Amino acid sequence: MSKKPIPPISGISIYKRLLKYLLPSLKFFIVSIIGFAMIALAQPMLAEMIKVIIETLETGNKSDTQYLPLYIIALVSFRSVGSFLGNYFLIKVSVNVVHKLRSELFNHYTQLSTEYFDAHNSGNLISLITYNVAEVARAVTDSVRIFIREGLTTIGLLAYLTWVNWQLTLVFLAIAPIIAILVTFVSKRLRALSKHIQNSMGDMTHITSELVLGNRVVKCFGGAPHEIQRFKENSLFNKQQSQRVGLFTSIQNPIMQLLVAFALATLLFLALQLMESASTGTFVSYLLAAFMMPKSIQQLTKANNDIQKGIAAASDIFEVLDVEVEKDLGTRTKIIGKGELEFKNLSFYYPKAEKAALKNINLKIKSGQTIAIVGASGSGKTTITNLIPRFYDYSQGKILLDGIEITKYTLEALREQIALVTQNITLFNDTVFNNIAYGSLEGISEADVLKAADDAYATEFIDSLAHGMQTEIGEHGIQLSGGQRQRLAIARALLKNSPLLILDEATSALDTQSERYIQKALEHVMANRTTIVIAHRLSTIENADVILVMEHGKIIERGSHTELLSKQGAYAALHALQFNQSPS
Repeated sequence: MSKKPIPPISGISIYKRLLKYLLPSLKFFIVSIIGFAMIALAQPMLAEMIKVIIETLETGNKSDTQYLPLYIIALVSFRSVGSFLGNYFLIKVSVNVVHKLRSELFNHYTQLSTEYFDAHNSGNLISLITYNVAEVARAVTDSVRIFIREGLTTIGLLAYLTWVNWQLTLVFLAIAPIIAILVTFVSKRLRALSKHIQNSMGDMTHITSELVLGNRVVKCFGGAPHEIQRFKENSLFNKQQSQRVGLFTSIQNPIMQLLVAFALATLLFLALQLMESASTGTFVSYLLAAFMMPKSIQQLTKANNDIQKGIAAASDIFEVLDVEVEKDLGTRTKIIGKGELEFKNLSFYYPKAEKAALKNINLKIKSGQTIAIVGASGSGKTTITNLIPRFYDYSQGKILLDGIEITKYTLEALREQIALVTQNITLFNDTVFNNIAYGSLEGISEADVLKAADDAYATEFIDSLAHGMQTEIGEHGIQLSGGQRQRLAIARALLKNSPLLILDEATSALDTQSERYIQKALEHVMANRTTIVIAHRLSTIENADVILVMEHGKIIERGSHTELLSKQGAYAALHALQFNQSPS
């Protein structure tokens, strides 16, 4: 079923949604507005003070001048208090908003499906939390501060001008529609350009991440020129878009200033004609207030530009936050824990794929059995293991765990029953101990962790590390060999002690001696749990209860090692190929 195109969301709607994050800090926000209102009120009060000074000098009434120093101190103190309240409490609001937004986004990532991560650029997802949130922070801090402060200042000055001479003030207001049209046009363009810039930042983050993680391959295969060119192209696009943003903002400000200058010139001319009867103090204070406004208008324009960038950044963030999380409609939280699995008429299509990855799979695995799956790359071996913990949801048929379809269990309950070791090991920049006792295993006793490490034959190399179990292993366990990383992953799976164990090429990175150790460890571990083994080395699965041979998403052979060799079929051919024998 084709998805309906999502209509573009207006900038106002996005900013309204962003402002909802202010609600928990509303009291701080109100205090900051009061502070900025005090700053705004101080501006016309300054113009009025100039008027008082001039009129006092004109009348020569010395008795009034003794209060002027107190008036100045009071005015500056009043403005300073307002500045503190406005700036400090808005910063409190800002850091709360950014923390909430960043945490919500990261938490949402933990609930998104594997399908979503497979389909999206990791650099863009990282950039959302770093670059985009920083842009949003600017939109809800500096920009809001300027917008409120200068907006209230502009309103205060206009009110003062209207109070002094409303007819002349209408002249100044005549340019308002022109300014509004200009700001609206520039805002739309800036938002679109900012979105392009943010996307290119994500691409650059992704390219850099690939270079850092894959630096050995880049060096060995001479990939540096290619990576440099990739980065250069994205950086050049970012530069071009940034220059266009600079062009729009650079053109906007002079035009705004020119419009205001025309209004002020007209205002000055008319003031000289219409305010002949006014006192010098009134005349000067009026013009002073009028000439204070261009700075506020210019600041408002700059704040609006930053807000547009923030809206573009928030748009991408909200787009991800609106992505549906993994479907977790199951209600069963208790599982028998036998590890019995059954596949009934199971078929599966990857998103946007025309051909089925699995076709009509029927299989029953008894508790405690070891099932091995072999076949060429792309035959569907790993796809089966991805469906069991519901990394993907199957298209047709059923998968039953302990007699109940897996969709009826909650995701947490289902995944508690499964321990997984894959060919591509995931380790974290933490200690050896914390990598074994990871996640829900965090509270397990040290003795159990040590036993799991021992059963995985990892104790020997762990003891040789500088700090043993408390040794930091670096990003992705870079300080360990491939075999050592794999043994830690196996130790983690053993520690989980789940009734269902999935080994996806789990011994592929081990040398012959280590593999022999692991096979011994796995033999007694497999006896108490259902195990699904995907293996390339057929020597590691000869003792499996059942061996499945897959081809193009179908099971084409099944049986024990001896039975399959006697059939002289696909398995026998694979075995002969690996051991350089000719099938008899």
